[in-house]
Amino acid sequence: MRLHLVDGTYELYRAHFSPRPGHSAPDGRDVKATVGLVSSMLALLHDDAEAVTHVALAFDNPIRSFRNALFAGYKSDEGVPPELHAQFDLAEDAMRALGLTVWSMKDFEADDALATASARWAGQVEQVRLLTPDKDLGQCVRGRQVVQVDRKQQKELDEDAVRAKLGVPPASVPDLLALVGDDADGIPGLPGFGEKGASALLCAYGHLDAIPPDAASWSVRPRGAEKLAATLREHREDALLYRRLATLVTDAPLAESLEDLAWAGVPRARYLALCDSLGLTTLKTRPKRWAADAP
Repeated sequence: MRLHLVDGTYELYRAHFSPRPGHSAPDGRDVKATVGLVSSMLALLHDDAEAVTHVALAFDNPIRSFRNALFAGYKSDEGVPPELHAQFDLAEDAMRALGLTVWSMKDFEADDALATASARWAGQVEQVRLLTPDKDLGQCVRGRQVVQVDRKQQKELDEDAVRAKLGVPPASVPDLLALVGDDADGIPGLPGFGEKGASALLCAYGHLDAIPPDAASWSVRPRGAEKLAATLREHREDALLYRRLATLVTDAPLAESLEDLAWAGVPRARYLALCDSLGLTTLKTRPKRWAADAP
């Protein structure tokens, strides 16, 4: 039993900006992103190496979350192409037509749903696989029990790989993002902090709170230590806020049980109706496993 947790928002964006040909539904709507998402998820479900048994996708719908109330600069739906924004609901419906569990996050984010599901069920499955390249999900990785998978780059990160890539253990990832920033989420970080200096401090002290205010007390000496210490003293409250923004929620409201996430195959009638509504022909025959009770 493996639990695949998919960042649906990332996959939808990836499909929209991919070089695949555009596609319009019979009613003229641009549905390229949704069609690409359907194709991508079918590939995942058919991948013998992934051996999908239990799976769910989470979407940011809308993109704004409780974090926007904490920090005005946090990511929002500004700049999202209108033709992509118009497919958010459609993409979720398309995933349900594949027989997949969908978490449409309103006040929380898709990443919070993935983090919650990982924390809730990691001990009940052989492995949790987090399908997203987002750095903030690195905080959820645990040994080989919970791993992060970048499908585009075909890379898998276990706990050792997260340490090698980011320079810190998973538990320190929110602290790292607080110091160096995260452009994808609109977290600015602190001026002067690069990954080398930040990771050196966090490897020595674990978390922001434990870093001594005076550089003379540091057990490591990153370049510009005195200036970094002064910046951290001056902007400590900002850093703590940024860490809160980067820390994923592990108790988001998910109604389903683990059994509800078992994938039983594609419901034929619903899937074929989706294909007709999107003007698809070749994808009609792509599913290799139909739900047993489907007509």
